[in-house]
Order: sequence, then C-alpha cells, then structure tokens
Amino acid sequence: MSSNLTVTEARNQLDQHTLEIINWHFSPETGCPYWLDWANNAGWDPREKIESFNDLLHFDNFDDEVLRKEDPAKFIPKAFDGKPYNVFETGGTTGMPKQRIGWEDYKTDYTEFSEHYGPDFFPQGGNWLMVGPTGPRRLRLAIEHLANIRGGACYFVDLDPRWVKRLISMGEMQMAKTYQEHVIDQAVTIIRHRDIKCLFTTPRLLESLALRMSLADAGIRGVFAGGTTMTPQYVKFIQEEVLEGKINYAPTYGNTLMGLAISKKREPGEYSLTYHAPQPRAVLRVVQPDDPTQLVDYHEYGRVELTTLTKEFFMPRFLERDEAIRRPECEEFPWDGVGDVRPFQSGTKTVIEGVY
Repeated sequence: MSSNLTVTEARNQLDQHTLEIINWHFSPETGCPYWLDWANNAGWDPREKIESFNDLLHFDNFDDEVLRKEDPAKFIPKAFDGKPYNVFETGGTTGMPKQRIGWEDYKTDYTEFSEHYGPDFFPQGGNWLMVGPTGPRRLRLAIEHLANIRGGACYFVDLDPRWVKRLISMGEMQMAKTYQEHVIDQAVTIIRHRDIKCLFTTPRLLESLALRMSLADAGIRGVFAGGTTMTPQYVKFIQEEVLEGKINYAPTYGNTLMGLAISKKREPGEYSLTYHAPQPRAVLRVVQPDDPTQLVDYHEYGRVELTTLTKEFFMPRFLERDEAIRRPECEEFPWDGVGDVRPFQSGTKTVIEGVY
C-alpha cells in the first residue's frame, strides 16, 4: 500500500481509478441493481458527469441506513452474478445491523497491509491470536487471511461488542467487567498453552491482557490493534507500559466499509497517530461538519468522510461517526491522512465505546 508515487501521480491514479469504478457500477453490463436504480431515479448518469475524484461531490453524502434497509443482494454487481459471496455486518448495537457483501476485498486489503510490514515486525511463520469480534464481521476472516499469508495459523477468542455496549448503556458496569474478564481469561489460556507470536485486539483489551501477564515474556513479538480513540498519551502508555517497549506495535483505523488505514511510521518519541487510507480503493477526507463539501485546513479537526471505490462495493461520501485532524501526505503515503481520530463531537457529548 505504501507508494513511490508523487502526490501528482497519486492524484492522477485516483482520478483514473474513480472513472473505472463509476463505469463499472453504473454500466448495465457490470453494475449493481442498487446503483442502476439510483441513477435512473436521480435523472443523471454518473458516467457522463464524473471525470475525476472531485466530481464525486455531485453525489450527496451516502446514507448508511440504506445498508440496513436494502437486501444486500441489490449490491451484487452484474459481473458477479452467481458467484457466492460473504455478508459482513457492522454496527447495530440494537435493531438491524448494516450489511455489506464481499468477495475478495478483505483479502486485498489485508494483503496490502501485510506487505507494508517486514517479516520481523510480525514474525514470518508465527501464529496469531485474535481477541475481538468474530461472528458476522469481516475482521475474523481478514485476520485469519493475514496470519495465513504470513505463514502462520490463527486462534480466536470471540467478543460481542454489541452486548458490551448494551450492558454499559443499561448501567450494568459490573456485568460488563465480568464479561471482559471472561474474554481475557480465554486469551491468557491460549497464549500460555500455544505458541503465539502475533496478536490482534483492541487497545482496551490489550491493556487488560497486560495486567494479567507480560506479553513480551509470553513470546508476543507484534501487536496489531484496531480501535477509535488512541490519544498520544494513550499510545505512549501502550508502547512503554503495556508492551514494555519490546513489542512491535501497529495501530490501525478501519471498518467493514473501508478496509483499513495504516498508521504512518513515527519517529522515536512521537506518539500522535496519523492514518492513511488504502487509496485509491478507499479515500478519507476531513471535512467541515456544517458543510461536508469543504475540506478543513491542514492541522484542523473536522469530520471524517469515507468514499469506498472497489469493483465489489461503491460508497460515495459517507460521513463517519469520527472526527480527526487533517494531516498532509508523507513519504510513505502521498495523500492526506487523518490524525488523532476520536468519536465525532466527543468533546461535547458522552460516547459509549465499550471495549474499543
């Protein structure tokens, strides 16, 4: 995913890719029923209007309620008719969850992620343990794919984040704590009885795990953590206290609709995280909350907007429930990044993050 492209070359690549994906999803020969119906009702053909990525501003912000209400089969591209698919879920603490179908996207995303890290960062051939949500989430298949392409097997400890959030919202803090201990008990048992070198979990669970055992002494060499809020102070705490300064740490920002954004390499003593989307397959913009057509200035906070551009799934201008600092391109990634991600308007309201 890291690139030797210049900023201009990356932008040209994105524009070209955008045209390819628009043509794919809005052509009767290859497109999906949802977007073909949408174009028919909208009264304009994106294949005629869209000439660059910026032209996607012709689309309104995508309403993710569509992913709850519509039959996922409406998103099957004609070119994939008859090809068995996965159904992945996201969100939905109560009620109907959002659903996204997929075929190979998760493999592509996690293969690119793997290629970004050398064989020493996550030891080649090492076994993995995933402590987190499995079930209908794509993360379970994705982490197993990551372990497999690096030559290892993957063990799992399941966690139901919907149940944790529900317990917290009901004020059942002791029950939520008991459930977390139940999950950590299982993880400790596997680490102690199996040869585990790499770990995927959330920062909160990682912290709880480290209270029970020295992960470094247990043989863990690389940790891949996903979650929303990781302040610089918290990243410093994770690296120095939880991982004892001995374990490689790869924080990421991702979800079922995007894939995953890699955190750029940090200098020693630098703890602020900046994530870069897997462009051109997905693009993150940091926009003004009251006018999402406009980017915020660099180094300013704004709302995170996601556009997903793959042959399997097209989703323009979805406003995430996160806010972040707009950061400029870097040597690894010649496009904008999102820094110090946190829940949208978290400074002005209570946010239930559960075990994330």
